[in-house]
Amino acid sequence: MNSAIIQAVVDKIKSSDRIVLASHLRPDGDSLCTSIALSMMLRSMGKEADIINFDNTPFPFIHFEDIGMVQIGTIPQNFYDLAILLECANVSRSGHDTLQNTPIINIDHHHSNDYYADINWVEPEAPAVACLAYKLVIALGVTLTSEMANHLYCGIVSDTGSFQFSNTNAQAFEVCHHLVKKGADPVKVSAQLFRNNPPEKIILLGRVLSSLRLNDEGNIAVISMFKKDLESLNLQKEIDTEDIMTLVRSIKNVDMVLFFKEMKPDTYRVSLRSRGEANSARVAEYFEGGGHLHAAGFTVIGPFDQLMRDVPRTVSELIRKKPACGNAE
Repeated sequence: MNSAIIQAVVDKIKSSDRIVLASHLRPDGDSLCTSIALSMMLRSMGKEADIINFDNTPFPFIHFEDIGMVQIGTIPQNFYDLAILLECANVSRSGHDTLQNTPIINIDHHHSNDYYADINWVEPEAPAVACLAYKLVIALGVTLTSEMANHLYCGIVSDTGSFQFSNTNAQAFEVCHHLVKKGADPVKVSAQLFRNNPPEKIILLGRVLSSLRLNDEGNIAVISMFKKDLESLNLQKEIDTEDIMTLVRSIKNVDMVLFFKEMKPDTYRVSLRSRGEANSARVAEYFEGGGHLHAAGFTVIGPFDQLMRDVPRTVSELIRKKPACGNAE
């Protein structure tokens, strides 16, 4: 346990009055729910604690309780005493370019972090940044309310894929045990996360699955989604598609899934999900992205047909090299 770093975080928080929290671009359940829980915690200490994300809140989190606490925009320059960035490998991952004169605490659980902040609290072995937030609650001596506990529990469940992903470990279950005892509602969280799909989402599922391609070896699956698919169904571009990737990853002998999502013409966000020794983080870093051993992503630019030929071929070569991946998470 990084006790010295945690104490530095505690001291900095206690000496700050105006604090802003921000998630990474394309925020996920872990960063969103953790930021809400931390904001509640800081406000209980008498701090001004705002949440300002650069990108919009994705489905299904737009329907969650307390999501109104999250503002969308740019952090005002020289206004806050402290910025806390969650799961941002570097400042640019937050989308904010106004923090040059603001002290920053960097809280992350990805191994690819650049350690760029005034205080860097990075624990790659942690299953979710929500687990670090739970440690901070204890270190600050703040009373953990049922609302805070519910948000932290949601962050862990979301980031571990309901305890199915490779980042699931004993710490995940230990922290969730304490959160449930403090009032977190597992049934409610699961319903919000996994039983909240509109009919259009299921139609989209069919369209994406119809794009499925396997390489000749059958170990790489590629799926794609275009803006026209979302627009025709009146779906926002940030809709959650994690369950689609989980379904494709369940195909026998598939080591890695590549999900091409059109962001704008000739620009695609590629999400990676893998299993076994297939190292998503290493593949993403090759393409200047990042992430976990079994969950990562990157952006590519070019004609779609060319990308569909070149990217899977390169990924196949990277997988065949089978690098050591013990430090990837």
